[in-house]
Amino acid sequence: MSATAGAPAAGLPRAAQARAQSRAWAARVAVPLLAATLLSGCGLGYYAQSVGGHLDLMQRARPVDDWLADASTAAGLRERLQLAQRLREFAARELHLPDNASYRRYAELPRTAVVWNVVAAPELSLTLQTWCFPVTGCVGYRGYFDRADADALAARLRAQGLDVDVYGVPAYSTLGWTNWLGGDPLLSTFIRWPDAELARLLFHELAHQVVYVADDTTFNESYATAVERLGLQRWLQQAGPAAQAAQAALEARRQDFRAITLQARRELETVFRSAASDADKRLRKAQVLAALRREHETLKRERWSGFTGYDAWFERVNNATLGVQAAYDGLVPAFERVYERQGRDFARFHDEVRRVAALPQARRLAALEAAGR
Repeated sequence: MSATAGAPAAGLPRAAQARAQSRAWAARVAVPLLAATLLSGCGLGYYAQSVGGHLDLMQRARPVDDWLADASTAAGLRERLQLAQRLREFAARELHLPDNASYRRYAELPRTAVVWNVVAAPELSLTLQTWCFPVTGCVGYRGYFDRADADALAARLRAQGLDVDVYGVPAYSTLGWTNWLGGDPLLSTFIRWPDAELARLLFHELAHQVVYVADDTTFNESYATAVERLGLQRWLQQAGPAAQAAQAALEARRQDFRAITLQARRELETVFRSAASDADKRLRKAQVLAALRREHETLKRERWSGFTGYDAWFERVNNATLGVQAAYDGLVPAFERVYERQGRDFARFHDEVRRVAALPQARRLAALEAAGR
């Protein structure tokens, strides 16, 4: 299994904070799952839980048309499913994202997250620990369908002196490999999110079915995040002034969040690369994180009208949470420049990203920057 996570979604109520963690690292089940199990010479228990968890999910999912035809389906759920199908059609028509079986079925889950991700980083580095899997390659996270399993791994990693985080993931993508089984389903863990947040998630996850490069989490997640943001801008143009105004407040908080966390990452990277002693680095790290929390409290008081949606993230902030965020944001500006260079044409944009993705990793970043100039 592979998975992803990002920063909290600014502007959402507490119940939707998992969105922030998903970008949010929407977990990617490394498929075909059975093949992954057979190919692995070790860790069969981990792959077994991946297989079992995914098969349970598939068994719970029913076609959206069946839910809509069922007289017992609640009106609120019916409206959300109808919106999801309109977003699905928009994604294919306007954003040139795959028109396939994914997100045309729906499953109710007896939990608030579909999987729980574990991320870890050294005490004095923002570089995430990686785990390697068939199909998806090496990624900076490890996902579990059972929270207890995730917590057990987190405890072992903390005992090794690592900074660790565990967070719930509301959605996942199988990168298009399971469309023959019905595709990735809509889930109760995110179907009731605000309209724009639901759109963002679907656009992000579908983007992973267009381009996915093994062993390059930052490239993959930054590309999908760029598609998410650019796609949302286009959708809002058609949604009207009310939707645009509502989303503007969310985006303002997101921009504030990105600004202060980016500055903290830069300061920490400078500290960790310095010739100072480890003791001095630990002291300076504590000071940077304390200042970051104070900045958050100032934003809450002066710009966010007391909004608490980021509180849990800042309570847990460490090298692992900051490292995850970097994977989602790091290359987004470069991808946005490529989109502009391609005349804001999504088909041409995806084609150019495919071209760059096919290059050796050592040349990929330089090629991406060149493609956006």
